[in-house]
This record gives sequence, C-alpha cells and structure tokens, in this order.
Amino acid sequence: MCGIFGGLALTTEPIASAVMQRMSDQVARRGPDDLGEFRDDPVVLGHRRLAIIDLSAQGHQPMTEAAGRYTIVFNGTIYNYPELRQQLIDKGYQFQSHSDTEVILNAYAHWGESCVEQLHGMFAFAIWDRQTRKLFLARDRMGIKPLYYIKTDRHFYFASNIQALLATDDVDTRLDATSLHHLFSLHAVVPAPGTLFKGIRKCPPAHTLTLDQQGQLVTGRYWQLEARRPQQVYSDGEWKQRIHDALLQAVKKRLTIADVPVGVLLSGGLDSSLLVALLAEAGVENIKTFSIGFEDQPEEKGSEFEYSDPVAAMYQTEHHKYLIPNSEVLKRLPEAVANMAEPMFGQDAVAFYLLSEQVSQSVKVVQSGQGADEVFAGYFWYPRMLASAGKPLERFAPWYFDRDHAEYLEMMSPQYHVDDVTSALVAGALSDAHADTFMDAVLRFDVTTLIVDDPVKRVDNMTMAWGLEARVPFLDQHLVELAAQCPPELKLLHGGKGILKQIARGILPDAVIDRPKGYFPMPALKYVRGDFYQFMQDILNSQASRERGVFSRAYIDKLLAEPEQHFTRLNGSKLWHSALLEYWLQTNLTS
Repeated sequence: MCGIFGGLALTTEPIASAVMQRMSDQVARRGPDDLGEFRDDPVVLGHRRLAIIDLSAQGHQPMTEAAGRYTIVFNGTIYNYPELRQQLIDKGYQFQSHSDTEVILNAYAHWGESCVEQLHGMFAFAIWDRQTRKLFLARDRMGIKPLYYIKTDRHFYFASNIQALLATDDVDTRLDATSLHHLFSLHAVVPAPGTLFKGIRKCPPAHTLTLDQQGQLVTGRYWQLEARRPQQVYSDGEWKQRIHDALLQAVKKRLTIADVPVGVLLSGGLDSSLLVALLAEAGVENIKTFSIGFEDQPEEKGSEFEYSDPVAAMYQTEHHKYLIPNSEVLKRLPEAVANMAEPMFGQDAVAFYLLSEQVSQSVKVVQSGQGADEVFAGYFWYPRMLASAGKPLERFAPWYFDRDHAEYLEMMSPQYHVDDVTSALVAGALSDAHADTFMDAVLRFDVTTLIVDDPVKRVDNMTMAWGLEARVPFLDQHLVELAAQCPPELKLLHGGKGILKQIARGILPDAVIDRPKGYFPMPALKYVRGDFYQFMQDILNSQASRERGVFSRAYIDKLLAEPEQHFTRLNGSKLWHSALLEYWLQTNLTS
C-alpha cells in the first residue's frame, strides 16, 4: 500500500524535477517507509512506500523487471500473487523479490494489458514500456485504490490523490457544474471519470488507460458485474453456506497476505463484528481490535461501545478504545479535510481519520467492514425503494437524492446551473442490461459506482493519511460476484443484510445482530450548534466564500438561520455539506 505519482511529457519539454518533488510531498503520508523515482525521458515514475509485503529492499519501487523493459509503480495488494508467481515461474519468468509488485510486472510481460484480468485484489498501478514508449495504467474492479490524472497538450500526470495533481500547477481548476450536481445529489459522490475540477479526471473502476507519446489516450473496461440469477437453483440454506464460505475465504486472504500484523476496525456493527468472528473461526488468536467514540448529543449517542465491547469480550480480543471529545474533533477537523482527495460529506470521515491515527501506532494493516451494506442491502432506503411504484428513477430518487433538482438550482449560483444530470445518470444505470430486477440494478449501481466514492474513498483516504492499510473483505471480487447472483429477497430479510444476520446467529451476541443499523456516529457534525456552528458560519460567510460565489447567498442564509432544521433524506446536515465543500476548496486552492 503506497502513494504513486508520475508524468509523461507529450512534447520535447521534459518533466521537471521540481514538479515531481511537489507531487511526492503530496502523497508522502501514504507511504512513510521509503521513496523512489525512475526517469526515462519522457517519463518519470514516483513512489512512496508503505511496506506490507516483502519488507526488504528487494520490494523497493519503482521496480524494473529482470529484462529491463518494464518499470512499475504500484499501490495496493494482490491477494492471489503467490499462485500467480508460481504460474509465471513455471512459464520461465525470473523473480528477484517476494513482492506482489514483481508479480504484476511479470504478469504484464506475459499477458500484456489483459494481465489485469488475472489480478485478484485492490490496485492502482502504472507501467512504462521502454520499448513501445507507452504508459499503461489500471485500477481495480471495485475502485478501492484511487487513480487520478490530468492531460494537457504538454503533459500527462497521474497520482493517488488530487492534491498531487494540483501541485503540478498545470491544472484547469474551474469547477465542473455536472460534478457539483452529482456531489450535492448523491451525498458527495462524483462518479468516475469526473471530479469537481474540469481539468482532473479519475480512472473508473475496472478500467485501464494506455497513453503513447503522441498523446493518444485509450480507455478500456476489463470487468462487468452481472446481477443475475445463476442457471443452477440453490436453496436458501445453500446460499447462506456459499456466502459464508466466500466471506471466510475473503477474510483469510486479507489476513495471510501480509508480512506484518493485521487488526480489525470494530465499530460495534454487524459487519465488523462478523469479521472478528470469522477470523476466530479461521483459528486466529489474539486478534487486535480498535473502536472509537465521540461525545453524545441529546438526539444521538456518540459511541457504539455497548455493542463493540461484548464482541471483544466474546472473542477475547486485544481491544483498544478511544473516546474523542468534541473539542478535539473541531481542532483536528482541518487536518482531516486536508487529507480528503475529494470533498467527503460523511461524518465518519473525521472519525476514521482520528481512529486511524491511534491504530497506526499498533498495526500497519486493518480489516474493515465497509461494503457490506451495499453488497447485502443493509440500508433503510432499499426496502422503501422496493415498495415504491413507478419507473426505476421514480422508485430510487425520492429515498436517496440529497436534494431534488429544484433545490439544487435554488442552492447554487446561476453559473453552476445545469440540467438534471444526476437523474439522467441514475436512470441510465438502473436500465442497465446486466441486472435481472429493479433491486438487482439498484445494488449493482451502488456497488459499482456509488460505493467507490462513499464510503470506499473515505476509508482509503483517512487510513492512508496515517500510513495504515485498510482491507475490505466485503468487497472481495469473488464475494461481490456471488452476492450479485443471490436473490435480493434473501439480502432484504430481517430489515436488510438478512443472509449475513443468519450467518452471524450463534457466533455473535444477538444484541449486535438485531440492533438498528449503526454508523461511526459523530453527532456534532449532524446537529450543528455551538463551536461547530460558529466554525461553519465563519467558513460560509468568509470573504473567500463570497468571492468564489458557488452558492446562492439566500440559500446559505436560510441554512445558517436554521442550522438544525435542514437534513437530507439520508439524515445528513445540509449546512455541513455546504461548509465542507467551501472549506475543502479553501484548503486546496491557493488562488
């Protein structure tokens, strides 16, 4: 797990060393253990390493394969690399390390661009072919690892975060109105390849990019998720066993493919608790678990210790709890925002940042429960969508969109008004031919598009800010493919995640299984008052905010006048959403 960056000159002007240094500085927190750079004009590849597999110097990046033709920078983990390594040895390839990085290199040498189809894991990488003078980039199927890029007439740059690209001073930073519409309709999701900035793109999940020196950029998709019933009919009990076995395998892989200890972020919810139970089933002892809590508000508790404590006790884990006061949250909020590659409205982004700081002092790798709600239909809005009538968009939007189109137009300055592009996007996704039913299409859209930005990106950004690798078993490729074939009604049982609850029964406390859906709660960012209100008011009333002119002043004044009255359908604070975007822009744009 690392930070990657680099550039390809598209003219005779080489990539400047000063630009590479600035980019390196912006991804440094992702890889505190080592740094490296490779130059072969017109290309420069850079790497900041977090050493997880093959801790020796042989795992150093950028890495060049034995024949000297291909050089790679890689961020992620390939869980089937031991098997691929043996296959490639049998085919005559040589290895100088025991790293998964070198496996990708030789896989590319053998299979070419189709090597990505062989890789099981989370990854973003770039490979320079010294012979053809082409740059090949790829991103994993679920979009767990980030990959941003810019392309101008003179240069192509790529990096693990937007901040590194901004550091090139070669970016069109005008805000994109379509992306703003998505951001405020889909609670901070801007589907790839878009970003907030006109000049910055992101490689979509399950896609590759190939670039030559003439600036020809070719994009390709190498995987599609099929949400359809298999030809063979399975009983409910057989589905439960198949899901259990696939999840157990996913947990095991994310434990054994590491040369350092692995912990678990234990929120107190079903998902992370089930990871602990399955690790114990796999024979793991002395499991390290970590939980975080915040101050209560009258409307909402700030911790879930009452659920995480019994799980830790049941499996006698080495448990660590951290209770963070609101004063500390507000003080550290600027740091968390500075480490967001894109704006993130979810209140648990700050929670993950503060938790990761503590966890990184004990372990370098953790397993986390993100993805279970999307893969197994755990959110409260899914049953409401299912019970609704009308066209797919009419069943989806009233329960999910943060704002209707009319409110978006009321909220934004006229220069950012566009047609209802989010409704068009969702309507197209829900009519996709790769799903059997409406609910299959909803879950497929969530898993392949929405989850990439929320919460997957949140977890990656906030953990990697402390050099901590987060692994997400519920987004294992094989588990996701199997779950997509599973009848939606089995997932929707018992209020959602029914099949997971059946697996958990008897190996977790009933209170954890039957509790209402929980989150990493941070009530102070939902019920905005006191110092948090003053913080947001100052941001939105600042000279920078007024001069930028993203929002309608009348709309902002309405939110500020009633800070605890305006919530999205998913119970987010509209005031926090507005303040977070403006603060993120102030943090990342110097002019």
